Amino acid sequence: MTRDQLLRQFSLTTPSQYHADSLRRIAHLNKQSLRKAAVLIPCIDRPDGIYVLFTKRASHLKHHAGEVSFPGGKYELFDRSLADTALRETNEEVGVLTNQIQLLGQLPSLVTVSQFEITPFVALVKQDYRCVIDPNEVDSVFEVPANYLFNPQNLHTSTMILRGNQHPIFSIHYQKYFIWGVTGQIIQSLQNQLQFKP
Repeated sequence: MTRDQLLRQFSLTTPSQYHADSLRRIAHLNKQSLRKAAVLIPCIDRPDGIYVLFTKRASHLKHHAGEVSFPGGKYELFDRSLADTALRETNEEVGVLTNQIQLLGQLPSLVTVSQFEITPFVALVKQDYRCVIDPNEVDSVFEVPANYLFNPQNLHTSTMILRGNQHPIFSIHYQKYFIWGVTGQIIQSLQNQLQFKP
């Protein structure tokens, strides 16, 4: 996937909602009690195409230790917007400077079982970005080619029962990494929007 393909498909296609079973699972939650958060989907424009940056969360964290995620975190009162939250957290976690990031837009918010309302932002990142990991939050970073990540053939779907309801689990294996959970749900939605055919 090239930069132009990403821009065209993301800009001209209506954002795709998340899987209906996922939305039903959280329908009973009180919207007023949800904590807001934001993540960045950093797309790096390289000579051979777009790559997407992921973090592997630090193994000592209390929640989701060692899991693969997009950089991001919870909204703080000093953030001017959720977009600022995504940019700030990306800088804090992996050191990417705001002036190296071009926001393209956002996906619909996604509510999690842990009662966060997460808003993903898609962005282009300059290929000469310098990564500086915060070891308190991140063990490592890696990039996945968009040709692989946004190809629906590489997305696996399974089902689990949670509190008596069916819940789809979307996952992708890439090299030694296993991407799933909320991150998998975001990827599935973005795949639908981009409709990429390698």
